Amino acid sequence: MDQAGFAGLDFIRIDSEHTWRQDGAMEDIVRAALAAAVAPVLRVDRENPYLIRKALEIGAEGIIVPDARSVEDVKDVVRASKFPPRGIRGYGSNSVAGGWGTEPGLEWVEWSDREPMIGIMIEHVEVMDCLDDIFAVDGLDFALFGPSDYSMSLGVGTGLGVDDERIVDAVSKTCAAAKKAGKHVMLGLGMDAATVKRYADIGVTMMEMGNDAALVREAWTVAAKTVAALPGRS
Repeated sequence: MDQAGFAGLDFIRIDSEHTWRQDGAMEDIVRAALAAAVAPVLRVDRENPYLIRKALEIGAEGIIVPDARSVEDVKDVVRASKFPPRGIRGYGSNSVAGGWGTEPGLEWVEWSDREPMIGIMIEHVEVMDCLDDIFAVDGLDFALFGPSDYSMSLGVGTGLGVDDERIVDAVSKTCAAAKKAGKHVMLGLGMDAATVKRYADIGVTMMEMGNDAALVREAWTVAAKTVAALPGRS
C-alpha cells in the first residue's frame, strides 16, 4: 500500500469477491491504504448487505457490489450503504470510520451518507437496456464495467478484451448513461497508453492500471525468460 501511495495512485481496489478475506486481515489492508493516503475501494460479495456496512465501518472509502442487473439491485446496494431514513445501515461509530467513537454522531452520519463512493458492477448484457434507469438511482456514484463476465453473458467465454469492439460499444453506452446522470465509470485498462487514451476519450473517469498479481507475474515472466535465454541454459 505504501508503494501505491508513493506511485501517486488515487485509489486502489481491494477484492473480497474472488478472495476470502472476511476476517481481520481485510481491516489491516484498508488501514494500510488509509495510512498511505490511497483511497481503499472494497469489492464485496453481492446479496449480503451486512458486508457493505462492515466494509464502510473498517474505513473503506468506496464499495463495489458485483453483477447488478436491475434498478432494484442498485437501490438495494444504496439502501445498505446509507443510514435511515435513506437506508438500513445500522449505527456503529466504535469503528475505524467513526474514529472509535470520537466523531460527533450526527456529523458522522451525514459524512457517511455523503462521502464514501457507492458503486456497482455492470457485467451482463441484459443491463444494457436499463442503463439510464440504473445511473438515475440517487446514491449511486459509479459503476465498474466487467469485460470478462460481460463476455460470458454474450456466450463467448472470457476471451473479449478491452480492444474488442463489442466491449468498446458496451462501455461507450455505459459512459453515455453515466455522463447524463453525472456519475462515473471505472474500467481496468492495464498500462498501454493508447488503450488508456481511447477509453478516456470514450468517457471512463476511474481507471485501474492493472493489479498486483498480474504486474508481479509479468515481471517475473520477463525475468525468467531473460535468464532462460542466457548461453548454456536449456
